[in-house]
Amino acid sequence: MAVLGPTNTGKTHYAIERMCGYASGMMGLPLRLLAREIYERVVAIKGVNAVALITGEEKIIPRLPAYFICTVEAMPLERQVDFLCVDEIQLCGDTERGYVFTDRLLHARGRFETLFLGAKTFAPLFHRLFPGAEIMMRERLSSLTYSGPKKLTRLPKRTAIVAFSTEKVYAIAELIRRQRGGAAVVMGSLSPKTRNAQVELFQKGEVDFLVATDAIGMGLNMDIQHVAFSGLSKFDGKHTRHLTAQEIGQIAGRAGRHMNDGTFGVTGECHELDEDLVHAVENHIFTPLDAAQWRNHKLDFSTLENLLKSLTEPSHVIGLHLAKEALDEKSLRALAQDEEIAAKIKNPVSLRVLWEACQLPDFRKIGFDEHLKLVSHLFWSRLSPGGFIAEEWFEGARRDLDHMEGDIDTLSSRLSGVRTLSYIANRGVWLARTEHWRDATRDLEERLSDKLHEALMQRFIDARTSALLKALDAEEAPRPEVTPEGQVIIEGHVVGEVKGLSFQPSSSESVVADKALRQAANRAVKPLLLDRLRDLAQSASKTFHIRNHDVLWQKEPVARIEPSDWFNPRLKLIDAPDHPVLAERALKRLTDYVRQSAQSGLKSLYKMKQIADDESASANVRAIAFRLYENGGVMFRDESLKLTPEDKTALKALGIAGHRYAWFLPDIQSPKLRPLLQAFGKGENPADHPQRKHSLRGQLLLEDYGAVALKTLSQLDKIMNHGQWQKGATYVREDAFAVLALGDKQRDKLMQALGLVKVEPMTVTETVAVAPIAGEAATEGKKRRRRRKGKATAETPAVASEAVEITDVAEAEGVVEATVEPAVESLPVAPEVAAEMPPVTETREVHLLGWRQKSFEPRPPREKPHRPRSDRKPQGDQATGQKPPRKGKPQGGLRPERPHMDQSRKEPAVNPYSPFADLRARLAEKVGQD
Repeated sequence: MAVLGPTNTGKTHYAIERMCGYASGMMGLPLRLLAREIYERVVAIKGVNAVALITGEEKIIPRLPAYFICTVEAMPLERQVDFLCVDEIQLCGDTERGYVFTDRLLHARGRFETLFLGAKTFAPLFHRLFPGAEIMMRERLSSLTYSGPKKLTRLPKRTAIVAFSTEKVYAIAELIRRQRGGAAVVMGSLSPKTRNAQVELFQKGEVDFLVATDAIGMGLNMDIQHVAFSGLSKFDGKHTRHLTAQEIGQIAGRAGRHMNDGTFGVTGECHELDEDLVHAVENHIFTPLDAAQWRNHKLDFSTLENLLKSLTEPSHVIGLHLAKEALDEKSLRALAQDEEIAAKIKNPVSLRVLWEACQLPDFRKIGFDEHLKLVSHLFWSRLSPGGFIAEEWFEGARRDLDHMEGDIDTLSSRLSGVRTLSYIANRGVWLARTEHWRDATRDLEERLSDKLHEALMQRFIDARTSALLKALDAEEAPRPEVTPEGQVIIEGHVVGEVKGLSFQPSSSESVVADKALRQAANRAVKPLLLDRLRDLAQSASKTFHIRNHDVLWQKEPVARIEPSDWFNPRLKLIDAPDHPVLAERALKRLTDYVRQSAQSGLKSLYKMKQIADDESASANVRAIAFRLYENGGVMFRDESLKLTPEDKTALKALGIAGHRYAWFLPDIQSPKLRPLLQAFGKGENPADHPQRKHSLRGQLLLEDYGAVALKTLSQLDKIMNHGQWQKGATYVREDAFAVLALGDKQRDKLMQALGLVKVEPMTVTETVAVAPIAGEAATEGKKRRRRRKGKATAETPAVASEAVEITDVAEAEGVVEATVEPAVESLPVAPEVAAEMPPVTETREVHLLGWRQKSFEPRPPREKPHRPRSDRKPQGDQATGQKPPRKGKPQGGLRPERPHMDQSRKEPAVNPYSPFADLRARLAEKVGQD
């Protein structure tokens, strides 16, 4: 009897019930994965001791099994059972494996009942082959509808995305992980344990998506609500072809289990299905199967020629077409070309051994030549004296595969190799210790399967994001757990950490994962953040700290100081939860703390603010205090501002320091307080106070120069204080500027920006004492005179400050003579000898640079107006040519009396800044008194 119908009609469930009603039974299934699933279901009904599992790579056979669950190729047809069933019988039309299903259709029978399960398309062929057989048609339990194309990010939950290559499956699973949290992976090449572990993730709801090959179309029963095709073509081993309507319907039918309706559609780059195809799939209307693939099962092993002839013998039954050359037949023909093998298979026994070796499936998929090498090795091993494959070779091959490290592809490749060894171990007579090697290969397969499952989960499933998404879907928000280190745990997964007032999710490659974590912050973590906001508003000042521009609470930043006034700060909370009332309270508390910190830390600057507002202080003091407050404690000294002694005393009392170039507050320039000063930035209007940003770095902004460090100005002030005043200018040794570390041009530019004008340099001569030379001859009188004069230098090393005495003669010649006593290099002379020896001096020239204040510069001479020739008075009478009488002494008479003129002498102009001005005034006053 045939039980036919589309997917989700309960055919498999019906067959299991029928088989369990008999004392013995056998089921042939198209896939090893499906066989394992049915085996576990029957074991749950009949017990583990009554059910056997037989596949090409795995055998679980109890002592007295009554029920056999097998792949179609591995069905032990020599056993007689009461009930026999073959699933997916319509695969008899498949060009690759169809002849195996056709053989079971024609020759596999149960003693009392035989069922063939399949699609409706098999009905005409079944009627043709078995006219009197019964057919039971079953209708689908739920409807199946087309939903059109959808993006991967828009696919509904409980969706299976179907791809037709391993690379495509991995790519889609990786994308689903990044976009939707993760996906389970099911492929026909997976071991049953790995496949079951992946399916369990989907069935339990740990992931909402399944990425699979067309293996899910072969009876794999899962709670799928939507099937999305990522493509509509597949590679069948030789070329790429489009899927048939029957194949699309078989895969799409996995959607909707039992009474739940299902949908199917396309996704990714797959084009839409046309209306006729959609109508056929929705209504299960497909082209009937008109023929089955057939290959002769009665093979002739008398000779190689007869065996090959029997393999190609066609069927005389209508509806059975000769199958194309399979892998075993192709391997047989290739190995028969080998002269040694051809000579060895002259008898039926060795020929049968070769045929059995050729039936080895190519699990490894590493090429036909490599497959032939393995088949040839197995053949020669079977023909050894013992008749068994060498255990040394088998153990070496197993040991090479017994490695648990590697990526998914590496582990999958090893599992393919283990499947080959499992097939060999389960052949019964190929190995001497069959049970031992069967258990060894099963153990290795299970360990590799576990490792592969872990690798698949690690690569394609973000358990943290998946768990979080499920928690957010719950009606009641989950209560997060927070560790002392600030880690947030939801549903047993660390999803991030709380820092300050913000929730920072763990790093994730998925954009959607980050979005999910933000949703968790808004729903699950928000109550926790509100509690922290409430605690912040009530915290003591000792829990706060200012670092850079941030305000830290419990060592985590919670607010940022915006550019503002030091004593009227503006703050902004960092990633605070949306609660205006609590946020306002917390902001007020932080603002009060920052203001108090500024008032206590920047006391001198706060004092400037108070003095600037104090009307009792003098105008000059208030002006300086206001400028210092605006500029951050540094300002350029304006010489036009005349200070009284009272003003200077007041400035000193306020802690204001200065020199000829700048006023500044020395305490806030310390490294300890400067970070607090810098925390408030450049102010609200940096353009109005350009000096402020330089004050934060301890610099003074000079027009036409730029910023210069206060330390440099202080050093320059000391240099100028030690200079020599001459003719209204200050002369300084050129090497004195070395401490400034400035070039000549940069130094001159700085001096000019400070209001100084460079004058002509001056050269002076200096007399320098040098150390006496040991053994120098000197008279006794000179020794005594020099000893009296140099007594002080004999007692201590000669270190004296430079002193220059100007002479009138030198001034007249443009060279100034000076007596200078600088530090003298000590020579290796005994003190008692040096005391008796006369001092030795030498004269040298010193180059001095001069600088004068711009205010001391003499005014430029007044230019006389130029009168053109046309404006000049005419000379004489142009008509007569006579010159006018000359002016001056009258001719022939006495000199006329001149008008009375003031004979008092005009006082010369005196430079009020000259050091002699005061002396001259005093002398004049003394002369007047006398």
